[in-house]
Amino acid sequence: MWLSEILLRFIYPPPPSLFISAMSAISFASSASAGFQEIKGKHMKYSKFFNVGSLSSTADNKAKFSGRIGMLVAYTPAFLAGLASFALFPYGGLRFSLLRSALTIHFFKRIFEVLFVHKYSGGMEVETAITISTSYFLSTVTMIYSQYLTQGLPEPLIDLKYAGISLFLLGISGNFYHHFLLSKLRSQGGDKQYKIPQGGLFNLVICPHYLFEILGFIGVSFISQNLYAFCNAFGMAFYLMGRSFATRRWYQAKFDDFPENIKALIPYIF
Repeated sequence: MWLSEILLRFIYPPPPSLFISAMSAISFASSASAGFQEIKGKHMKYSKFFNVGSLSSTADNKAKFSGRIGMLVAYTPAFLAGLASFALFPYGGLRFSLLRSALTIHFFKRIFEVLFVHKYSGGMEVETAITISTSYFLSTVTMIYSQYLTQGLPEPLIDLKYAGISLFLLGISGNFYHHFLLSKLRSQGGDKQYKIPQGGLFNLVICPHYLFEILGFIGVSFISQNLYAFCNAFGMAFYLMGRSFATRRWYQAKFDDFPENIKALIPYIF
């Protein structure tokens, strides 16, 4: 009872919706589980670590998109869902508008990076692209719907939305900057040779882009202050922690001169 009273100072009461409750649990559990799988060496199919060291793969026989088209398929439905929400729910107050804006900007930025920043050297299975796309779309729709259900409820006693805006802007800016630095490691001719990233926070951690992405997700949860948004943010944090751990291990194995002082995600700590 004491814990629930503290939580309700920061979040809206969970809505009487079985769908939202189930999606909150699924979002956290699935993302956290995927993070542990990354640590154990079981990687997502779109990861550069997938099938590392294998001589052949049955995946070669499966239908594929190019890497760029695959990622556009992954991100575009969620972006369109964010845009459509403004037409479907034209009113809703400042917090609701901020949340929808943040989600729409987040996926617009990802699409912009796919088109103009990232360089791709491989393909993506059609099945994988559709799975990722469905996941992002459902997550976006669920977050918007769960926020819609808070309409008319008393605001949380501790208002985090302005801190959330700051965290979101910091996260999306830092993530974009470090993605830009990563893109500079490959030549325009499609160089597939991996190099140790440098510049920005890469001198301290190997995955600063994940660190800033986590800050962005936390920012969105602060803007929203509902149960699903927090479950989604912390689930993604666990997943990206696992990804960063796997990434650092991969660089250590690939480069004999990889600096030991460079951590995975959090400078000087992890």
